[in-house]
Amino acid sequence: MDVSIDLAWLLMIAEQKTPGDPQVTDWGALVAAVSRHEAEIFGVPVYDTPHARAAALLQLLLHVPALERSNAMFASAVAYAYLVASGVKVVTSPEQVRDLARLVKNGEASVGDIARELRQWSL
Repeated sequence: MDVSIDLAWLLMIAEQKTPGDPQVTDWGALVAAVSRHEAEIFGVPVYDTPHARAAALLQLLLHVPALERSNAMFASAVAYAYLVASGVKVVTSPEQVRDLARLVKNGEASVGDIARELRQWSL
């Protein structure tokens, strides 16, 4: 299933999944996340699977923080919610989420690497 996201969806995830509803400090990061998610080259999606799209969102939102705090939690929640919205059954642990966020934040993981990790969360 091909699910599109928008600014309202990202704000809903931030409100529902981050404690204390942190304020947006960089609207451009959210706009960039939507644009990256929709990216196409000659009509062909740059990220062609739900796992790749979720990975691209996670990577961008961890490296370009949008909120005043809780950005790792927000980025992880966005990736998780995107997979679920795409019809993927997701089973993970807090430790797996933490480890993936650390891997991404370290800067050494490509979108493909992140997508492979996210596939391990899928049944």
